[in-house]
Amino acid sequence: MLLHPSSIVFHSRKLISTITRSYHQADTTTGTTTTASAAAAVAATAAAASVIANRPPPNSVSAPNLVSASSRSRATGDSREMAAADTSPSPYASPDQQPNLPTPPAGRRPPRQPGMAYFPLGYKEAVQQWWSSVSPTVAERNVISCIPYLREAVAAETSPLARIPSAEDPGQALTSGQNDPYGPRIFKSSMVTLSGKNRGLNEFSVERVGEPVDDALVMLHGYGAGLGFYYKNFEPLSRLAGWKIYALDWLGMGNSKRPPFRIAAKDPKEKITEAENWFIDALEEWRKIRKLEKFTVIGHSLGGYLAVSYALKYPGHIKKLILASPVGVPEDPYAVDAEMPEPTESTMQAEFTVDQQATTAHHSGSKVPNGNIQSAGATDAETPKRRPYPNWLVWLWDANVSPFSIIRLAGPLGPRFVSGWTARRFNHLPETERQTLHDYAYSLFRQKGSGEYVLPYVLAPGAHARRPIINRIHAVGRQTITPATESSPAVKENGFPIVFMYGENDWMDVAGGLASEERLKEAKAKVLLQATDEEKKKENGSCKVIVVNKAGHHLYLDNPEEFNDYITKEMNATRKETLHAKAQS
Repeated sequence: MLLHPSSIVFHSRKLISTITRSYHQADTTTGTTTTASAAAAVAATAAAASVIANRPPPNSVSAPNLVSASSRSRATGDSREMAAADTSPSPYASPDQQPNLPTPPAGRRPPRQPGMAYFPLGYKEAVQQWWSSVSPTVAERNVISCIPYLREAVAAETSPLARIPSAEDPGQALTSGQNDPYGPRIFKSSMVTLSGKNRGLNEFSVERVGEPVDDALVMLHGYGAGLGFYYKNFEPLSRLAGWKIYALDWLGMGNSKRPPFRIAAKDPKEKITEAENWFIDALEEWRKIRKLEKFTVIGHSLGGYLAVSYALKYPGHIKKLILASPVGVPEDPYAVDAEMPEPTESTMQAEFTVDQQATTAHHSGSKVPNGNIQSAGATDAETPKRRPYPNWLVWLWDANVSPFSIIRLAGPLGPRFVSGWTARRFNHLPETERQTLHDYAYSLFRQKGSGEYVLPYVLAPGAHARRPIINRIHAVGRQTITPATESSPAVKENGFPIVFMYGENDWMDVAGGLASEERLKEAKAKVLLQATDEEKKKENGSCKVIVVNKAGHHLYLDNPEEFNDYITKEMNATRKETLHAKAQS
């Protein structure tokens, strides 16, 4: 870490100034005059490395304009009025409804369309939004209000106290059979206070009323994101009997408390451990408060990485581990056999300059047709190779210059920089939801820095783990729960199902999931060779790799229908095991 923070501020401001000048020219120029190096600069800094997890694959169409927050009544108006005024056809817009887009040659992104700005939000609108932007809690409420049946239930309430449950209005809302065909259900938001100063986790939960709850699903977001990004999954997944759905903001992210992030360790390996523990210790404390003996986990991107770390440190509490496009799986990301592409073909650049509508379209050259990983037939030549990252990016990364600090330093230009990501990331969604998610993303990015500073401790530039999952996955589900004593043998885990999920157009390499599957199979075979008959009966380890069609890295948002269908099947399988165990006990 650098010892002179003032130099970080100086270089960050200089970088912002350079980006602004470059893209002011790009906005007033047609065609493809913007250089690849300028595109990479804004990609890595402004929108950026910002959300590690947010990297769509190659393709590009026009991005929609984003309007000022001050021009929208929902920023200050009652949530019920907003729900009533919402005329979007459905919050679950199918990717099939999107226009068919041409598929570029493998390994090369298409040129930017004439007139397309890298930052669609204008300077004037950016200043207006910066001045009158909604608070993070209000932004979360606006996202939660997009959940079907919940918004109708709140809108139907005659009580003036009726509100959308969120970080803005902690509490609960009850749907009924009249406005919820799968109800009644309770939607609840609360801040779970943890030990220590300024520590607490923002929680959103859903459960069916009048039914016993034996299973819990805990949803964990990725780097710099928030629980609101799961808004298309809460309602479908909470239809199942016997389940309670929890979504959490990691400590120091989203709308959770944001204590100072400090690492005291000096040894590099100890720094990694301490950084991971900062998050997973908070998760374990939350589990104890909620009195969950066992639960199923969905972890997206960095959330998946941390879920693996949690499973290894706190064994015996996970029933099933679902890793949605997890970050940090491979060990050596630059071990390639083919020649590296030219800068214009770099996937790093394309991740922040392409259009999301292409991500949610099926490509005829897809590596994995119909979501069946066994039928994958792509060659390495079809996959664009990553380039080593520029020195300035590595310097900023290792100096722990948070990408969000650049957004904060940008001041009135912050919303404009964020629009470079949100305009492309959400342009496959209805306009109302696009704008709501833009507000939500900007409100999170501009908050006080805290958990975001974990980045260089656990990940190297390019989101490659310093402690790769592939080297640890074989031990997941094989830990000792209770050490042996003189009077009793040790109690060990007997394995549990692990599911890797990737998008068809995911920038994360599905090969990492396949390699992990092989490691887990080898570990299971080794255990069974020495297991007793009783241990063989209890053995529950398994692994599968699933690919979601018409989706990228944010598969839960790109194709929520198919994603929810896969998760529902996994939940039903887990529920069956729970009921079987209850019947035998």
